[in-house]
Amino acid sequence: MAEKPKLGMYWASSCGGCEISLVNLDEKILDIAANFDFVFCPCLLDTKKADIEAMPDGGLALTFFNGAIRTAENEEMARLLRAKSQTLAAFGACACEGSIPGLANLSGREDLFKAVYLDNPSTQNQMKTIPQAFTGVPEGGLRIPEFCERVKTLKDVVAVDYFLPGCPPEPSRVWSVVEAIISGKPLGPKGGVIGAGDCAVCDECPRTKKDKRLKRFFRTWEIVPDTESCLLEQGLVCMGIATRSGCGGLCPRVNMPCTGCYGPPAGVSDQGAKMVGALGSILDVEPLRGLSEEDLEREIEGRRAFLPDPAGTFYKYSLPGSILKGARK
Repeated sequence: MAEKPKLGMYWASSCGGCEISLVNLDEKILDIAANFDFVFCPCLLDTKKADIEAMPDGGLALTFFNGAIRTAENEEMARLLRAKSQTLAAFGACACEGSIPGLANLSGREDLFKAVYLDNPSTQNQMKTIPQAFTGVPEGGLRIPEFCERVKTLKDVVAVDYFLPGCPPEPSRVWSVVEAIISGKPLGPKGGVIGAGDCAVCDECPRTKKDKRLKRFFRTWEIVPDTESCLLEQGLVCMGIATRSGCGGLCPRVNMPCTGCYGPPAGVSDQGAKMVGALGSILDVEPLRGLSEEDLEREIEGRRAFLPDPAGTFYKYSLPGSILKGARK
């Protein structure tokens, strides 16, 4: 019997939802087992790093790498798996764009450690100890992976063959990719997005869309939106207009605004900037004409107050992969 191609999946800095997405293929996981030798997945298998190091370069036919690059260990494993993989795919929003871990780029490493280990009201740390890459003890030295100054995407560290977005990727989309590989269908040019569409979530959202002209926005707890009309037209910040299609518009279908987990659409390099531009274009400015400077400032401040966390709203899944990368000193 011919040897089956080897499959790997690695978990870097992320929540573990991407592994759940793979397992949620349900009975199709048996088709994966029938066509691949699933040899590496720290969440599911007991394969050791040394086993991967012992493989020849290119020994893994395909590796799904999920999670952002937060530590030196994440970066080391990215380089190792790049060398050992014929095809390396960034799997999920964290690997593709940095996602939730990437919001830490709004602060530096020192500020993060201070908030977590020194100023946290639930932490008792009388010695003011913070993690160190090396700590000497009587028995020897203890080493932990260095915590990097900033979160990076997978492509910031190694060459990536394909990007499979989503938080997590929808199982149906994961299967479409795996099925294409099994059947020998081409995935498209290297460096491209797979398992997603090229347009925006709005194009697969079934809600009725009309002209958008708003006097104000609402936070999600302030109104109960109707189930038929565009959520953005009802004054809720729905990121669908600045988010790649591929999820099927699941959040708007259950009366919740899109939060942007599939990243920027094709041709858009900065998801947050795209959304800011979209919001600016639909605000009704007619009532502002003729106001005094003082009244105008008050009106603008009132409109801005609906969004207490712009970075967390516009860049929830894409800050490290954006033009900004993070806070600028």
